[in-house]
Amino acid sequence: MAKKGGFPGGMGGFGGMNINQLMKEAKKMQADMEKSQEELTAQEFEATAGGGAVKVVVGGDKYIKSITLDKDAVDPEDVEMLQDLIITCINDALRKVDSAQAASLGKYNIPGLL
Repeated sequence: MAKKGGFPGGMGGFGGMNINQLMKEAKKMQADMEKSQEELTAQEFEATAGGGAVKVVVGGDKYIKSITLDKDAVDPEDVEMLQDLIITCINDALRKVDSAQAASLGKYNIPGLL
């Protein structure tokens, strides 16, 4: 039978870990995650499409920093192709941000974070 006010097995509810130590670890993890997020936000991710005809640079915060078009890619008779290249390029750059975010924050192994 468990002691009054305790948990069965005498584990203290946290596997014997002191609640103050647990809180200290949680604060450290939060600070590390914030630092990782800041570093990610400061990075830039580049993608190209159409053999370099379209180039997009996206920040780690997923804001588009620049779009560069090669003059040869601008064909007034084929605007749809240029639009497709731009969309492809932006989506690729955003996937790179997502991959970097998953790699950076995935090490914390918190369910539901990503």
